[in-house]
Amino acid sequence: MTSSDTTAELPRVGVVIGDPCGVGPEVLLKSWASGRLQAVCQPVAIGSAAVLQQTAAQLGLPVRVRTVAAPEELRGGADALDVLDSGALDPALVTPGRDNEACGRASAVWLDEADAFARAGRLQATVMAPISSVAMDMAGVLDRVVQAKPGESYLLLVSGPLRVAHLTDHVLLRDVSALITAELIESAVRTLHEVLRRWGLARPRIAVAGFNPHAKGPEEERMLPGIARAQAAGLDVRGPISPDTVFRHCIEGRYDIVLAMYHDQGHIAIKTAAFAGNVAVVVGPPYPHVTVAHGTAYDIVGRGVADHSMLLNAILTAASLAAGRGFPALD
Repeated sequence: MTSSDTTAELPRVGVVIGDPCGVGPEVLLKSWASGRLQAVCQPVAIGSAAVLQQTAAQLGLPVRVRTVAAPEELRGGADALDVLDSGALDPALVTPGRDNEACGRASAVWLDEADAFARAGRLQATVMAPISSVAMDMAGVLDRVVQAKPGESYLLLVSGPLRVAHLTDHVLLRDVSALITAELIESAVRTLHEVLRRWGLARPRIAVAGFNPHAKGPEEERMLPGIARAQAAGLDVRGPISPDTVFRHCIEGRYDIVLAMYHDQGHIAIKTAAFAGNVAVVVGPPYPHVTVAHGTAYDIVGRGVADHSMLLNAILTAASLAAGRGFPALD
């Protein structure tokens, strides 16, 4: 088998460069320059080739940018980063370190393009570098960002062996209780089971976190029938388990993933276990969609000091999940 044949078998991973006014272009270039991506995927940037070229020149990064017309035309190799640039942004409109409407609108176009390519099977996974919700809101396009919606999609955070999906995400804590039903718990568990199998975990072990201290309360009583139905269907699911211990159990290897009930319950555990290198996966689209746990970092734009580990890990994770190899061991 030739090296070109081997490359053709690797998943194509589209990486939206993020808001051009932030550190997205920098951390993408640094990730590509690490040399680790080409062994596991065919990476392609989606965004402004001019912005990437300017960033590389400004920061002295040893990366050459090459524009391609379609995902099928990726040339790969270590000599240049392939970029899909539809002309959605005039690079003269970039205002480093400051939000603007034009860059928010361009971010939405690039996200739409990545989604369309992936749904058509022309990309096997997508990654989103940090976008600016302020800039996208200014442009009236914030709805283009895939959001977690109970019963439809779930945010899954990964920090080493700790993997946490969220039953609810940006929901007021006082409203979470009413959302916890047997039907929603069962649906979430079945969705996680199916997607984890598709990503390479043959028999996912799922733990359901309780809502109340020691997992004792009316919400836990409502969970039980949903968990029981999932177990009767052959799924390896346990719970509800006391939320003050279940995340440690996952770190110790007893479970592959924890289903948390609300945003902070899962996020605090993840960000306490470790912060650098964490990644986020949206469970819902019919392909792996991965992003980072940090923002645009406007305060350090152009200084060349942005940590690229989260985006690098996001791309490595997207490639591994798309290839059905499960979650990779990350630094």
